[in-house]
Amino acid sequence: MKTDTLASDALASVVVFLVALPLCMGIAIASGVPPALGLITGIIGGIVVASFSGCPLQVSGPAAGLSVIVFQMIQEHGVAMLGPIVLLAGVIQVASGLLRVGQMFRAISPAVIHGMLAGIGALIFAAQFHVMVDHVPKAGGLANLAAFPEAIALLFEDTDHDHHLAAIVGFVTLGVMVGWAFLAKGRLRTVPAALVAVIAGTTLAQVGQMHIHYVKLPGNLLEAVTWTNLPGLAGLFNGEILGEAFALAFIASAETLLSAAAVDKMAAGRQKTNYDRELLSQGIGNSLCGMLGALPMTGVIVRSAANVNAGAKTRMSAILHGLWLMMLVLVFPGVLQTVPTACLAAILVFTGIKLLNFGELVRLRTYGWPIVAIAVITMGTIIASSLLTGIVVGILLSLVKVMWAISRLDVRVDHDPVSDRVDVIFEGSASFVNLPRFTDALDELPNAAEIYVHLKQLNYVDHAAVDALSDWEKIRLQRGGQVHVEWTELMNTYALKNRTPVPQKVPAGSH
Repeated sequence: MKTDTLASDALASVVVFLVALPLCMGIAIASGVPPALGLITGIIGGIVVASFSGCPLQVSGPAAGLSVIVFQMIQEHGVAMLGPIVLLAGVIQVASGLLRVGQMFRAISPAVIHGMLAGIGALIFAAQFHVMVDHVPKAGGLANLAAFPEAIALLFEDTDHDHHLAAIVGFVTLGVMVGWAFLAKGRLRTVPAALVAVIAGTTLAQVGQMHIHYVKLPGNLLEAVTWTNLPGLAGLFNGEILGEAFALAFIASAETLLSAAAVDKMAAGRQKTNYDRELLSQGIGNSLCGMLGALPMTGVIVRSAANVNAGAKTRMSAILHGLWLMMLVLVFPGVLQTVPTACLAAILVFTGIKLLNFGELVRLRTYGWPIVAIAVITMGTIIASSLLTGIVVGILLSLVKVMWAISRLDVRVDHDPVSDRVDVIFEGSASFVNLPRFTDALDELPNAAEIYVHLKQLNYVDHAAVDALSDWEKIRLQRGGQVHVEWTELMNTYALKNRTPVPQKVPAGSH
């Protein structure tokens, strides 16, 4: 490796490490597990997954999006089943990578993706607002939203715990996160806003000796490990738990590969992702996390973007960031225990607000209201029900929209009574699905008029429509009618859409 490349990767790894550190701990707390489990996942994502990933500049670790599904999973099945479920999800990803189905995970409508991200953002915001004031979040999104008045009331009550001080630390952290984007100039832009915000919030809490919640870490990282055992694996034979594992594998894979596609764009030609290899490496990483009882991982866009923007050249940057995480936890665990949980929650509140991104809905409007509706319904279902249910509903709605689009046939008839000429214009799709509408439109044309059938604006045609039009034309001609059909255009469309040679002879009698 060239010296200048190694230097660039080393500098970028420090930036990524500083971004990843608070997120690993914060996402663990949001998931309902000790911060150490998030750090273990970050270390595995850096040292193991980055070593042979299919997207060299992508950084893997615990993801805010998965915190929602993990929290719900723990509420239903207990933390003891976290390891087995993550292990099985990893095995599913490994199998998917070996079977080369990585590209299939990218075949998801952007409307569903934006709806999913917005729904995740709303859930993260709703849950982490409670954590930011040292209040216990509820089990569901709607419950968390409904409990906002309860959390706010705590700030004004005289209790044994200083909830109002936690809120002050949280809002200071939020303020620094927002302000840093405007205040940081020049080289200061390379300093992560999350790190500056955590330092500010931690300093405030320590100077004020505030009686609030702080990060708790074991003296030895191995103490946080809960090895997956045979009784835990036996629990996987439960149908509901199997469904959770497949859902986790699907969501983690989709998020990873979409992130990888974004990294390819940001890297501007410096890499081209091998999606199957990336899926395989993620599966190995999640299998290891499952064996240790740690959080699941994905490729994460925030850390990956920081990596690319900091000038990373190779996978070494992501590997080094994992080493820095491990060294800090092993050598200086006491430093991390001075951080208030309100600081980490505030960072995730900020992340949730960014994921909501209502501006994206405005952009989707340019593609039509049905696209916006799919995104909004996906988001609403995720908030009201669950992440998996929302994604399934979004995918089904996208399929319905596609079916409607390919079956839509518009017919416009223009009749000039002076010349007794009728122009019939077909638009959309002419296939067996809408054959009755196609033939009815032809049969309803006046018998004595001179008919011009325009087919240039059809984007799809099948043999059923071709045969029906040919039969109709033949009958009209036999009755002495005047018919002009754009057969050449129609057959060219048929050949293009069905990948067949253009017929050398159009139907007899055509004009």
